[in-house]
Amino acid sequence: MHVTRVNRWKSLALLAGVATLAVTAPAPATAEVTATSTPYDDTYYKDAIGKTGDPLKDALHTIISTDVTRLSYDEVWDALKKTDEDPDNSAHVILLYTGTSQSKNANGSGPDQWNREHVWAKSHGDFGTATGPGTDVHHLRPANVTVNSIRGNKDFDAGGSEVEGAPGNRTDDDSFEPRDQVKGDVARMVLYMSVRYEGDDDFPDLEVNDTAGNGSRPNLGRLSVLKKWNDEDPPDTFEKHRNDVIYDTIQHNRNPFVDHPEWVGEIWK
Repeated sequence: MHVTRVNRWKSLALLAGVATLAVTAPAPATAEVTATSTPYDDTYYKDAIGKTGDPLKDALHTIISTDVTRLSYDEVWDALKKTDEDPDNSAHVILLYTGTSQSKNANGSGPDQWNREHVWAKSHGDFGTATGPGTDVHHLRPANVTVNSIRGNKDFDAGGSEVEGAPGNRTDDDSFEPRDQVKGDVARMVLYMSVRYEGDDDFPDLEVNDTAGNGSRPNLGRLSVLKKWNDEDPPDTFEKHRNDVIYDTIQHNRNPFVDHPEWVGEIWK
């Protein structure tokens, strides 16, 4: 297996963050994410702009649920080979939790292969791999099979022991903490799912809460930690490119929290 560490885009983002910290004072812990603007604000998001709270959440639900192409679970393999392609090696994908680069063809069920990680664990709402939430590429990512198994269906929270073979990731009995470079990615994927699936399309109403250990309930936590991760790890080039690929060529909907991370604080106060 050919392995390289964190890809060029992640590295540049981290270096830029370090440079910024060197010349500015740390932001207060309660600082909000800076408001952003996108080319989609006058078209795709036009019915959401200016709203807050539940009206914003309702508007985004309608927007990201309209004219969406749904994949089969088999089609997800090829989709992930596009969405998570290593920008430095088009024959590889970047794995979510380890940050390693691995051949696109090394997918499967072997311990050193990569498989399809449901960031919103499919048992939280018992939707399985059915077309819909079970195949929504916005929360499906390539992950090392062994690390994926360790994450299992745990909620997301801070703390625990470091995961062997996946430095920076930590886990305990009921939660999993991803490495710093993808904490925001994980938060925005989970929050997307909470807005996308509201129980009006024959699937469970998925809702984030501030609990770890949700079991099979259609809930995933911990909300306060996810909000913190969204603030601390803003969208980088890799995550934004992934959102564009899904919108342009696969599902034709967007993750609004990648485009507007400040909307997290507008919805979940």
